Amino acid sequence: MALIGKSTLDVYPANLGGNVFGWTADKDESFAILDRFFELGGNFVDTADSYSAWVPGHEGGESETIIGQWLASRKPGNAIIATKVAQHPDFKGLSGPNVRKAAEASLQRLGVEAIDLYYAHVDDASVPLEETVAAFGDLVRDGLIKNIALSNYSAERIEEWLNISHGVGAPLPVAIQPHYNLVHRNEVEATLVPLAERHEISLLPYSSLASGFLTGKYRSLAADGEGSPRAQGAAKYATEQGLAILDTLERIGAEHNASIAATALAWLRQQPGVAAPIASASKVSQVDDIIRSVRFNLTADQVAELNKVSTWVG
Repeated sequence: MALIGKSTLDVYPANLGGNVFGWTADKDESFAILDRFFELGGNFVDTADSYSAWVPGHEGGESETIIGQWLASRKPGNAIIATKVAQHPDFKGLSGPNVRKAAEASLQRLGVEAIDLYYAHVDDASVPLEETVAAFGDLVRDGLIKNIALSNYSAERIEEWLNISHGVGAPLPVAIQPHYNLVHRNEVEATLVPLAERHEISLLPYSSLASGFLTGKYRSLAADGEGSPRAQGAAKYATEQGLAILDTLERIGAEHNASIAATALAWLRQQPGVAAPIASASKVSQVDDIIRSVRFNLTADQVAELNKVSTWVG
């Protein structure tokens, strides 16, 4: 298990992504995925109020609704739920009133008394940061949320948030959710990792498998044969270096009887400051790889080899 920052949240070191619930995984499959994840020891689920507003006919909140229905049905005693505010079509931005209304709507969909970890999903430069910090602090004070986190914020803006929080005595963020994986390392490692270590804030990376590229499925767009948006997003990484990363993951994974995906997640989990990489599963069969990534550790030499092959050289 892993503690999130300075909080009391004790989570399984793999964070199940809920972005697919109600989208590429219907309600029944989502329930099966959640059942399997918790059966194997998982307890930490990530979602957002905007999931999946991008799908034609959806309004946002579909993922939270399914998770709420699952929680009501299964009543797990150990579930830790993270969700986010700023991008729901009805609750755009991070003004004080909007943050509260969005949190209340998320609580209703999830059916919980308090949100364990509440993210500012994206920075909102149109609102004074002091107002947003105060709004999140008020949610903690009033018992709507337990902990604060930030997603898609620059290191400079996180430092500003922290300084404001210290100045007014507001609760501090305990987690940062950055885009981080073996093919997207530089910015995070140069700016956010030092900040996170300095302030004892945990990293909970999203896109841990690079839109599926780090599963090994999408070695080229032509090889995939489907031309889907996901395949196209993954295929951009199918460079000479990207393919070398996959080959290295495959070889090292074989030494641990683990898949390419599980090995990529294990590498990420072992990076400084990382508490629990986020990975989603559209099928229940994919959950085992997420869990498997926690059940072995790469050797120092294996980590170093993956670091070397994935170092940006452009």
